[in-house]
Amino acid sequence: MKKFLSLVLAAAMAMGMCACSQQNEGGTAPAQDTPAESSADAVEKYGSDTLKLYNWGEYIGEDVIQNFEQEFGVNVISEYFDSNEMMYTKLLAGDSYDVLVPSDYMIERLIKEDRLSELDMSLIPNMENVADSLKTREFDPDNKYSVPYFWGNVGLVYDKNVVPKEEIEEKGYEILRDTKYKGNIYIYDSERDAFMTAFKALGYSMNTENEDEINEAFEWLKSINDTMEPAYVTDEVIDAMANGNKAIAVVYSGDAAYILNENEDMGFCLPKEGTNLWSDAMVIPKNAENPKLAHEFINYILTYDASYDNSITVGYASSNKDVLADLSAQDGEFFGNEAYLPREDYEKDEIFHDNEVLKKKLSDLWIKVKAAN
Repeated sequence: MKKFLSLVLAAAMAMGMCACSQQNEGGTAPAQDTPAESSADAVEKYGSDTLKLYNWGEYIGEDVIQNFEQEFGVNVISEYFDSNEMMYTKLLAGDSYDVLVPSDYMIERLIKEDRLSELDMSLIPNMENVADSLKTREFDPDNKYSVPYFWGNVGLVYDKNVVPKEEIEEKGYEILRDTKYKGNIYIYDSERDAFMTAFKALGYSMNTENEDEINEAFEWLKSINDTMEPAYVTDEVIDAMANGNKAIAVVYSGDAAYILNENEDMGFCLPKEGTNLWSDAMVIPKNAENPKLAHEFINYILTYDASYDNSITVGYASSNKDVLADLSAQDGEFFGNEAYLPREDYEKDEIFHDNEVLKKKLSDLWIKVKAAN
C-alpha cells in the first residue's frame, strides 16, 4: 500500500533543510560529526560497508539514514517503490537489495515463494522495543521473516463544520453515497482500498472470493461514480484535506494524522463496519548481498531515536512501543489526534491476504467503475 509524506515535508527535504533543532526539541539524537566506526571497521565486521535499501518513497525520518551511516561507518543506497507490485517485479527480475519494506499481503506472498531469509533475532535485540500486538500478525505470526516498521488503518477524514460526527459514525462508508455530499468527496484511487470500503459497507470480508459479493461491491462503487461526482486521488488528498477542499475523504491513518494536526476542523472516523488493519515490515530477501549489515540496520530502526524520527516525520504509528506512547501522550505531537493510534482487536477489521487472482479481478473492475468519470 502507498504511504505519503505531506508535500510540505517533502519540499523541505528536497531543499536540504536541516531539521536538527526540531529533532532536538522532540528528543531525538543529533547527527554525529564523525563516525563511531570507520568504513574499514564496517567491512571487517559486516563484510561490507554498503547497504541497499528498497523502501516506499518518503517513508523514513529526515536524519535516520545519515545518523546510521555516521554511527556505523557505512553507506546506504536508497531506492524507492510506489507499490508492492513494483517492488515484487524488481525482486523477480533478480535485483538485489539488503532490506525491503513491503506490506503484509506481499510479505505473505514472499514467504510462500521462499524469497525471504529467516531472521537471526540474536542480531536484533531491539525487537524487545516492538509493541507486543505487532509480534503476532497473521502473515508472519512468529516474526521469523519480518520486523514491524509502520502500521495503521484506512478511515474517513471529514470536515466537522460540514459533516456531523454523529452522522458519519452512524452511516460509515454509506456516507460516500449520500447525495447531499455530491461533488464533495475524495475516493482513494486504489482497487484494494476502494473495494475494501464497498465490501465492508455491504457486510462482507475484504478478502472475499464470492462472485455475487464481488459484483455487488462493483455496483456499490459504480453508484458512487455515477451519482456523487467523486474525485479520485492518491497523495494529493493530504494537502487537499488539510486545506479543507472537500468534506469527506478515504485516507490512510498516517496521512490523516497529519491532516488533523494541520487543520483543527478535520475529524477522523473508523467505520463500525470494519476496515483494513495494515502493517509494513522490514525483511531481508534471500538474494541480499549484505545480510549482516541488514540485521544491523533493522535493529537500528527499532531504537527509540530512529523510531521517533520516523514517526514524527512521516506521521504513521510507530512499531516502537515507547515512541507510540510518547507521541500520543499529553505532551506528544499526536496527543488527542484521532488518527494516530490504530484501532486494534476490533472483530470486523481485517488484513489483506495475498490473492493475485482476486487482485487482478478487482483491478479490472475498478477500471470499469471509473470509466464514466
